[in-house]
Amino acid sequence: MSIFRRPDYQSEVTEFIDSLKAKKPTLEAEQRAGRALLWDKNVDRSAQSEYSEARVPQQPYVYQTLAK
Repeated sequence: MSIFRRPDYQSEVTEFIDSLKAKKPTLEAEQRAGRALLWDKNVDRSAQSEYSEARVPQQPYVYQTLAK
């Protein structure tokens, strides 16, 4: 090891997160379960393609009515 090496720096935020994980070891598992509940969903590809095909293209100016 070099004599010029400084001790590893840890910010206050990193120290807070480390202490939070030490106090509650199940925290990461709970976060993953919450993410799976809200975000990690299986996508129905056929329904998604039907939604894409049914989409009506938007006009350049949204509030302009169609001139007939």
